[in-house]
Amino acid sequence: MQNYWDKAISFEEYLQIAHQRLQNPATPQDAEYKMYYELGIQRMERTLKKFVIDEEQINELKSKNFNGKILIISEAWCGDASATVPALAKFFEGHNEVKIFLRDSDKSLINQFLTNETESIPKVIILDEDFNVKNSWGPRPKFGHELLLKFKADPEAYPRESFYNDLQIYYSRNRGKDAIQEILELL
Repeated sequence: MQNYWDKAISFEEYLQIAHQRLQNPATPQDAEYKMYYELGIQRMERTLKKFVIDEEQINELKSKNFNGKILIISEAWCGDASATVPALAKFFEGHNEVKIFLRDSDKSLINQFLTNETESIPKVIILDEDFNVKNSWGPRPKFGHELLLKFKADPEAYPRESFYNDLQIYYSRNRGKDAIQEILELL
Protein backbone atom coordinates (compact mmCIF):
# COMPACT_ATOMS: atom_id res chain seq x y z
CA MET A 1 0.00 0.00 0.00
CA GLN A 2 2.90 2.35 0.60
CA ASN A 3 3.61 2.39 -3.15
CA TYR A 4 0.06 3.60 -3.85
CA TRP A 5 0.32 6.11 -1.02
CA ASP A 6 3.54 7.50 -2.49
CA LYS A 7 1.82 7.98 -5.87
CA ALA A 8 -1.27 9.60 -4.32
CA ILE A 9 -1.88 13.35 -4.20
CA SER A 10 -3.23 15.91 -1.76
CA PHE A 11 -6.82 17.14 -1.93
CA GLU A 12 -5.56 20.51 -3.20
CA GLU A 13 -3.73 18.77 -6.06
CA TYR A 14 -6.87 16.72 -6.76
CA LEU A 15 -8.94 19.89 -7.10
CA GLN A 16 -6.24 21.47 -9.28
CA ILE A 17 -6.22 18.45 -11.60
CA ALA A 18 -10.02 18.65 -11.87
CA HIS A 19 -9.77 22.28 -13.00
CA GLN A 20 -6.98 21.39 -15.46
CA ARG A 21 -8.97 18.52 -16.94
CA LEU A 22 -11.99 20.79 -17.31
CA GLN A 23 -10.05 23.62 -18.99
CA ASN A 24 -7.65 21.49 -21.06
CA PRO A 25 -8.91 17.91 -21.46
CA ALA A 26 -5.88 15.64 -21.89
CA THR A 27 -7.83 12.58 -22.98
CA PRO A 28 -11.02 11.85 -24.92
CA GLN A 29 -12.60 10.76 -21.61
CA ASP A 30 -11.76 14.13 -20.03
CA ALA A 31 -13.49 15.89 -22.93
CA GLU A 32 -16.47 13.53 -22.76
CA TYR A 33 -16.78 14.07 -18.99
CA LYS A 34 -16.61 17.89 -19.17
CA MET A 35 -20.12 18.32 -17.74
CA TYR A 36 -19.28 15.93 -14.86
CA TYR A 37 -16.06 17.80 -14.07
CA GLU A 38 -18.03 21.08 -13.98
CA LEU A 39 -20.61 19.59 -11.62
CA GLY A 40 -17.95 17.90 -9.50
CA ILE A 41 -15.97 21.11 -9.07
CA GLN A 42 -19.14 23.07 -8.19
CA ARG A 43 -20.15 20.47 -5.61
CA MET A 44 -16.67 20.25 -4.10
CA GLU A 45 -16.36 24.03 -3.81
CA ARG A 46 -19.84 24.27 -2.26
CA THR A 47 -18.93 21.56 0.26
CA LEU A 48 -15.70 23.35 1.12
CA LYS A 49 -17.61 26.60 1.74
CA LYS A 50 -20.42 25.05 3.78
CA PHE A 51 -18.71 22.19 5.58
CA VAL A 52 -18.64 22.58 9.36
CA ILE A 53 -16.69 20.13 11.47
CA ASP A 54 -18.89 18.34 13.99
CA GLU A 55 -17.19 18.61 17.40
CA GLU A 56 -18.69 15.31 18.59
CA GLN A 57 -17.16 13.56 15.59
CA ILE A 58 -13.77 15.22 16.22
CA ASN A 59 -13.93 14.08 19.84
CA GLU A 60 -14.76 10.57 18.66
CA LEU A 61 -11.78 10.65 16.29
CA LYS A 62 -9.50 11.77 19.13
CA SER A 63 -10.84 9.03 21.42
CA LYS A 64 -9.91 6.39 18.81
CA ASN A 65 -6.20 7.32 19.00
CA PHE A 66 -5.97 6.51 15.30
CA ASN A 67 -2.45 7.21 14.06
CA GLY A 68 -2.91 5.90 10.55
CA LYS A 69 -3.63 7.45 7.20
CA ILE A 70 -6.63 7.82 4.91
CA LEU A 71 -6.15 6.86 1.25
CA ILE A 72 -9.09 7.68 -1.01
CA ILE A 73 -9.49 6.19 -4.48
CA SER A 74 -11.40 8.77 -6.47
CA GLU A 75 -11.95 10.83 -9.62
CA ALA A 76 -13.29 14.40 -9.60
CA TRP A 77 -16.00 13.69 -12.20
CA CYS A 78 -17.76 11.24 -9.84
CA GLY A 79 -20.90 12.57 -8.14
CA ASP A 80 -20.50 10.44 -5.01
CA ALA A 81 -16.86 11.50 -4.73
CA SER A 82 -17.55 15.20 -5.21
CA ALA A 83 -20.01 15.05 -2.31
CA THR A 84 -17.77 13.06 0.04
CA VAL A 85 -14.06 13.61 -0.64
CA PRO A 86 -13.88 17.34 0.31
CA ALA A 87 -15.67 16.70 3.62
CA LEU A 88 -13.30 13.86 4.46
CA ALA A 89 -10.23 15.92 3.53
CA LYS A 90 -11.41 18.80 5.74
CA PHE A 91 -12.47 16.58 8.63
CA PHE A 92 -9.18 14.71 8.94
CA GLU A 93 -7.03 17.80 8.27
CA GLY A 94 -4.62 18.34 11.16
CA HIS A 95 -5.36 14.87 12.57
CA ASN A 96 -4.56 12.24 9.95
CA GLU A 97 -2.98 12.62 6.56
CA VAL A 98 -5.36 12.16 3.65
CA LYS A 99 -4.22 11.44 0.11
CA ILE A 100 -6.12 10.68 -3.06
CA PHE A 101 -5.20 8.05 -5.60
CA LEU A 102 -6.70 8.69 -9.02
CA ARG A 103 -8.59 5.53 -9.89
CA ASP A 104 -8.14 5.82 -13.65
CA SER A 105 -4.36 6.34 -13.42
CA ASP A 106 -3.78 2.75 -12.30
CA LYS A 107 -6.65 0.27 -11.92
CA SER A 108 -4.60 -2.18 -9.84
CA LEU A 109 -5.59 -0.45 -6.59
CA ILE A 110 -9.35 -0.21 -7.21
CA ASN A 111 -9.32 -3.82 -8.39
CA GLN A 112 -8.39 -4.80 -4.83
CA PHE A 113 -11.43 -2.93 -3.47
CA LEU A 114 -14.27 -3.67 -5.87
CA THR A 115 -17.88 -3.07 -4.84
CA ASN A 116 -20.11 -5.82 -6.20
CA GLU A 117 -17.46 -6.43 -8.88
CA THR A 118 -17.49 -2.76 -9.97
CA GLU A 119 -14.84 -0.04 -9.72
CA SER A 120 -17.19 2.23 -7.74
CA ILE A 121 -15.70 5.32 -6.13
CA PRO A 122 -14.91 6.92 -3.82
CA LYS A 123 -13.31 4.11 -1.91
CA VAL A 124 -11.73 5.06 1.41
CA ILE A 125 -8.89 2.83 2.57
CA ILE A 126 -7.97 3.14 6.23
CA LEU A 127 -4.27 2.43 6.71
CA ASP A 128 -2.32 1.93 9.92
CA GLU A 129 1.05 3.64 10.52
CA ASP A 130 2.82 0.84 8.60
CA PHE A 131 0.53 1.12 5.54
CA ASN A 132 -1.39 -2.05 6.33
CA VAL A 133 -5.06 -1.98 5.38
CA LYS A 134 -7.13 -1.68 8.53
CA ASN A 135 -10.50 -1.30 6.81
CA SER A 136 -12.24 0.22 3.79
CA TRP A 137 -15.42 2.17 3.12
CA GLY A 138 -17.37 3.30 0.10
CA PRO A 139 -18.58 4.24 -2.34
CA ARG A 140 -21.48 5.99 -0.58
CA PRO A 141 -23.07 6.24 2.87
CA LYS A 142 -25.73 3.75 3.92
CA PHE A 143 -28.62 6.10 3.07
CA GLY A 144 -27.23 6.67 -0.44
CA HIS A 145 -26.87 2.92 -0.87
CA GLU A 146 -30.50 2.44 0.19
CA LEU A 147 -31.57 4.94 -2.49
CA LEU A 148 -29.53 2.99 -5.06
CA LEU A 149 -31.17 -0.29 -4.02
CA LYS A 150 -34.62 1.35 -4.28
CA PHE A 151 -33.79 2.48 -7.83
CA LYS A 152 -32.42 -0.93 -8.86
CA ALA A 153 -35.42 -2.75 -7.36
CA ASP A 154 -37.96 -0.83 -9.46
CA PRO A 155 -36.57 1.68 -11.98
CA GLU A 156 -40.05 2.34 -13.37
CA ALA A 157 -41.50 3.38 -10.01
CA TYR A 158 -38.28 5.14 -8.95
CA PRO A 159 -36.57 6.34 -12.14
CA ARG A 160 -32.87 7.18 -12.48
CA GLU A 161 -33.59 10.94 -12.53
CA SER A 162 -35.44 10.70 -9.20
CA PHE A 163 -32.65 8.60 -7.71
CA TYR A 164 -29.95 11.10 -8.79
CA ASN A 165 -32.02 14.04 -7.58
CA ASP A 166 -32.74 12.47 -4.18
CA LEU A 167 -29.10 11.45 -3.79
CA GLN A 168 -27.82 14.97 -4.53
CA ILE A 169 -30.35 16.55 -2.16
CA TYR A 170 -29.21 14.13 0.54
CA TYR A 171 -25.55 14.92 -0.12
CA SER A 172 -26.10 18.69 -0.11
CA ARG A 173 -27.99 18.54 3.20
CA ASN A 174 -25.79 15.95 4.91
CA ARG A 175 -22.45 17.50 3.85
CA GLY A 176 -20.42 14.37 4.50
CA LYS A 177 -21.52 13.84 8.10
CA ASP A 178 -22.84 10.29 7.55
CA ALA A 179 -19.76 9.25 5.56
CA ILE A 180 -17.48 10.59 8.30
CA GLN A 181 -19.50 8.78 10.99
CA GLU A 182 -19.39 5.49 9.11
CA ILE A 183 -15.64 5.82 8.63
CA LEU A 184 -15.13 6.71 12.31
CA GLU A 185 -16.90 3.46 13.22
CA LEU A 186 -14.33 1.54 11.12
CA LEU A 187 -11.25 3.06 12.81
